[in-house]
Amino acid sequence: MSHYLLVKPHHFVDIMASFAPGFIELKSHPYQHSLHRVSLQILEDRNQMLRIELGADAICKTCILNKDGLCTDLIDTSFRPQAPSSKRAYNLLLDERWCGRLEMQCNELLTAYDLCKRLLKNADNLEEIYREVPADYVNRKEQTLRSGLQHYLNKTIRWTYEL
Repeated sequence: MSHYLLVKPHHFVDIMASFAPGFIELKSHPYQHSLHRVSLQILEDRNQMLRIELGADAICKTCILNKDGLCTDLIDTSFRPQAPSSKRAYNLLLDERWCGRLEMQCNELLTAYDLCKRLLKNADNLEEIYREVPADYVNRKEQTLRSGLQHYLNKTIRWTYEL
């Protein structure tokens, strides 16, 4: 069994949604977070153990906006005025909602494959999760999440990886 990755629920959802086209270019981000590395690990090993985290996870660890384990980034509230401007506060809201939806708790261990199966069963009515954003965003998120999950579960994703 492989070593587990700390992962926030909304980060895992975002990774799966990014797989929607069936092809993804994994490359570093100016914030220097590890999204591309974590995505690659999940792509290469469907049995990758994940530990659900509500604080800083494996993606946040290397981010330049992670200060002592806390995200200092701000979000654009112009299209989601009901959301807090603190990315940390908003992400915690999303993660708590995802945990409730998926009936999981912080520190729970499960494989990437098992989390995908659980997500696929619960990938509808996402307006309950993303209450602060416009309906068209929520509809796109639901479509891309379902598509990405199907690609992942059917092993039909191709990718390139760039450090």
